[in-house]
Amino acid sequence: MFEVWNILRSGHWPSLVGAWLHLTVSFMVWLLAGAMSLSLAQALQLSDQELAWLVSLPLLSGAVLRMVAGWSADQLGAWSTALVILLIELLVLCWGWFGVSGYGDALVFSICLGVAGASFSVALPIASRAYPPQAQGLVLGLVASGNIGTVLIFFLAPRWAAASDWHQVCGMMAGVVAVTLVAFVLAVPSTTPVPGLQTVTWWHNAAQLIRRRAAYWLCFLYAVTFGGFVGLCSLLPLLLYEVYRIDAIQAGALVALCGIMGSLIRPIGGHVADRQGGLRTLYYVLPVIAGAVVAIISPSRTTAVVMMVVSTAAMGFGNGVLFQLVAEWFHEDIGLASGVVGASGAVGGFLLPILISTVKGFSGSYELGLWLFAGFTVCAWGTVMVGLRSDKSSPAELSS
Repeated sequence: MFEVWNILRSGHWPSLVGAWLHLTVSFMVWLLAGAMSLSLAQALQLSDQELAWLVSLPLLSGAVLRMVAGWSADQLGAWSTALVILLIELLVLCWGWFGVSGYGDALVFSICLGVAGASFSVALPIASRAYPPQAQGLVLGLVASGNIGTVLIFFLAPRWAAASDWHQVCGMMAGVVAVTLVAFVLAVPSTTPVPGLQTVTWWHNAAQLIRRRAAYWLCFLYAVTFGGFVGLCSLLPLLLYEVYRIDAIQAGALVALCGIMGSLIRPIGGHVADRQGGLRTLYYVLPVIAGAVVAIISPSRTTAVVMMVVSTAAMGFGNGVLFQLVAEWFHEDIGLASGVVGASGAVGGFLLPILISTVKGFSGSYELGLWLFAGFTVCAWGTVMVGLRSDKSSPAELSS
């Protein structure tokens, strides 16, 4: 504990707090549709497939916007980009409060919520650049634990919706974002982008980054860990209701439990990766994810809930490990790398509910879709084993 405290004091801790707050509240906004899924389904009379698209679209649009925000953080400044993201979130939520009606409007609103997913690409650079290299795993794990916003929104939104309706939930979240905007401005000092960087530099750097083998690899791994985390959390309220007949408020509380485990364990994953190595740590994490996911559909409700918690906790641990690798291998391009790798995670989160809902449509069960996801996780585990045995597992060679 004393060692952790010394690490936190080695940089500008208000920036870390501001980045964490930005990410936490943005996560609440980003997964708002998933947290209100049962209320939206009842209010708009949605089928399973329509609801799956509604809760998945923020993840897809967030994936695209993460890359844009990653470029902006590197070239135009992380602070100003973060401020713009919060302002757009506020406008979108006000529209959801006063203007959204019907399924068509709800789809557009859902897409616009994706701007909150871009927070990841600015919060991590703000925290990373406030601390020395030896603290990156712990610091990035701490700020990325802002996905605890998942816990808060899945716990609060069903209760707010039960007391009023989903429009009022958007209004309450608009108030939360407004307070966060003020706190962020007070906590994080304004930064000036590095002079002399042109738009062509962004395209050149992006092309160079995407061509690196390490970038492809980390994108795939993050699509499994982070994509699995947000995708599964978005789907769990519906799964708990349909399979185990748990009402919206209880389902939200259970998903919040999953979210808090996956969020709080994330900095531990980063810290362990700092000490033991990222690839070696992933070697032990990925099979736990695969095994727990296939056990989610169980005759025992208690066993199912335990496996949900174990799987999301393991995914959260893996997320912390992966961004220790991002900071180690792409330290000079942390904003852009965070955007590209983070986008892959958001794409994975978008595809998972669509995959499982589509498979359920013709099989009548969630089980086959979960088995397919477990298969992708085993493939990711195989690539880690190959990486550990290869002589090319150093950052310099992987990043070439």
